[in-house]
Parts: sequence; structure tokens; C-alpha cells
Amino acid sequence: MPFVRPPIDRFGADPGRRRVLTALLGAPLLASGGLAGCSDGTATSTEEGPVELSVFWWGGTKRAELTEKVLRLYSERNPRVTFRVTWQGADGYYDRLATQAAGGNVPDLIQLDDAMLTEYAQRQIVLDLSERVADHRLDLRGLPEGLIRYGAVEGRTMAVAGGQTLAAVVFNRDLLRELRVPEPRAGMSWADYISWAEQVTDASDGRVAGTADPSGDYRALWLWLRSQGGEFYRGRQLGFGADELIAWFELWQRARAGRATPGAALVEQADSGEPARQLVVTGLTAASFAWSHQLPELQRLTEAELGVIGVPGPPGAQWARASMYWAGFRGTRHPDTVIDVIDFLTTNGEAGTVLGHERGLNASLAVRRYTEGSITDPAQQRAAAFGASIADQLGPAPAPPPKGHATVRTLLVAAAESIRAGRAGTRAATSRLVAQANAALAA
Repeated sequence: MPFVRPPIDRFGADPGRRRVLTALLGAPLLASGGLAGCSDGTATSTEEGPVELSVFWWGGTKRAELTEKVLRLYSERNPRVTFRVTWQGADGYYDRLATQAAGGNVPDLIQLDDAMLTEYAQRQIVLDLSERVADHRLDLRGLPEGLIRYGAVEGRTMAVAGGQTLAAVVFNRDLLRELRVPEPRAGMSWADYISWAEQVTDASDGRVAGTADPSGDYRALWLWLRSQGGEFYRGRQLGFGADELIAWFELWQRARAGRATPGAALVEQADSGEPARQLVVTGLTAASFAWSHQLPELQRLTEAELGVIGVPGPPGAQWARASMYWAGFRGTRHPDTVIDVIDFLTTNGEAGTVLGHERGLNASLAVRRYTEGSITDPAQQRAAAFGASIADQLGPAPAPPPKGHATVRTLLVAAAESIRAGRAGTRAATSRLVAQANAALAA
């Protein structure tokens, strides 16, 4: 029986009713002043005619294929607008973007993640979207409130979620069936999860470890802290001290002692976060920590059937987290067009159908309803079902991480690796991490 999409409500703009941009009808466009240090006022541009926007994102070939397809869809509806696209893998993406920012030639529309959003906002590289959100030219009324908040820096909307994701445990269903070990349960405690992982290792006679070691994974630490009423950050400082961090590292020292995790050398292979190096994909563990929107990509890398559940602890420790954002360059000559493209990518039902779950659950609840049933990839279906299963249980969103977050993430990985390898004691590594992290955040 063919699937019939329900009509999208006004919060998911009907492509046949898209407003016609006054800029594209020959009215003046507004151009902002550029990077910090340049004029921060706006100037009227008298240019008319075709508009070409440059767009830059990271990702694989599948993301590129779908993104280019949806941009062509926009051009079909707005024939004067064309796109010049550039994309690459995650490695080196921000290095290239930093070089562009230094020269004042950032692409008009860029993809960011929460590690860099605050820094790019404070450096006045990205376009302030607040006025457009207030008058609904950029219509975010159909997004979860927490997802909107997670794109705001110091009370101003600086980016819009390109998708919603959750920190997750991805596990090998085929292996667990073979070992006759039950699948991990949603909402299980951290202690119970480690016990489950030890059971997997024992059942396989040590051939496969139960779980990857997330002691250097900021996502896991953040949710562990929130499950105890804590936070990763308090303003521009760490939200935790040495005692909490020692307890976290000791939790995983006990897990290693119980053989729940593999050896340090194997864990370090996965610390880069590259999907192809995740231990659940390479067959070295029954479970790994990942983003829920990465499930389809991880599934493509293995013949085993993968399942997904939330990170251990209460679902309320999670929040509606942007997998990545769309942001405009503050110096773009075409701010109104950039805003309209972001609105299209966020609220248009046909655009949502094209993009699927490549960047995670669609940010708009209306578009999620519109596209429901159109996704045929089994891994995407499992990821969507997982997101829907805990949507009503999510906790409040924190502010996006402060400037220096990327450095803190690197320091956490380094501390965890030094402890696992025995190069440093827990207290020494922890003291060093806290001091260096707070210095990075204060800089």
C-alpha cells in the first residue's frame, strides 16, 4: 500500500506557498559588516539579479549527495538562487574554516557543531539570527524548545539545528544472540551496564570485550554528571571538580579490572571518534558509545545487525541536542537569502524527506510528522524509533558549551589515555586536567 504523507501544518512551510523573497524581486539586500574589527552596522546593497551562495559542510559522500539534492530543490523554487558547494571529511574541517575566517571569506552558509558555536558567535563570525526568529522569517516555532535553546549564545539565536541527536550505546545484536547474552536495557544504571559488559566478555571467553571504554568520552561524562544533578559547565568554568572526575575515572578502572573493556591500545584506536574505528564495527567489543544519528553510517560498516539504546542512567539526563548546526556568515552579502535557505532546510517537508536522518532527527516536529513512513533504511528507522521513545523524557537543555570546549575535550581524552596506559596516576592526571581546562576556558 503506498504511503500517503499527511499535509504539513503552518510550522512546516509548504513548498508551494514559499514566500517570494523581496531580495530576489530586486529589492535591496542587507549586507552586514563582516568579521570583528570591521563595521558592525548594516549597509544597503543595490545589487539585483542572480544570487549565488557558497555552502560548506563536513561529512561523507551520502551527506553530500542529499545536501546537494535539497539545495537543488530550493533553486527549483527560487530560480535566481544557486549554490556553490564545498564539503570534506571532519578531519581538517575547522582548520580550513579558521583560515577562511582569518581572510574574511567564510562561506555564506556553514555547518558547525557545539564545540565551536560559542567561539564563532563571540568572535562575530556567524550571523545573529535573533531578529529573524522574532518576526518568524526564520520560523522555529515547530522546534522543541530545548533544541532552540541549544542554538542560542548569551540569549541570542546564532544557529539552527541541522538535526537532533542523542548520546547512545550502539550494540551488536548478532553477537549477543550468538553468545546468548541479553541486550543492554534502556535506563540501566552505569554499574549495571558494566556488569552486563563483564558478562559479555565472560561469555565470549575474552574474545570480545563487552564495551568500549568511554572514560575519555565527554558525552558519557556529561550525562553521568547530569544523572547526579551536576553539569559539565557552569558558565565559563567546569561544572565539576577533581572529586567528581576521580570518581568517573575510578568507575572505569574497576570496569577494566573486571575485563568489561578491552586493552588501552584498542580503546585509543576509537578515541578519534571516526565511525570506521569504532570497536563495535571492528568486532572488538559488543557495544560502543556514539551519536544516535551515526547508527546508519556505523551499520554500513558492518554486516552484523546493530541496535541502539540511550547511554546508561536516566533519560532525563539527556536533552534535545543539535547534532550540528546551520549558521550564516556575518559578512554575507545576502543575509535574507541565507535566512530563507536555513528556514527551508529546517521547516520544509519535501526538504526533510530528501535529507532523511543523515544529520539526525529533523529539527522540526512538523517535518518529522510529515516524513514519518518515508524512511525505508532499517538503521535510520531504528535511530528514529529510539529518538521517539525518549522524546518526552528529555531534561532541560544547558547552554551550548563555552569557548574552549574543544580543548577541554582533547584534555579529557589525553587524561583518560594516560590513566589507562599507566603513564599517570588518577589524582595527578585529574588535577592537571582540571587546571588546564579551567585555564583554557578563561582564555
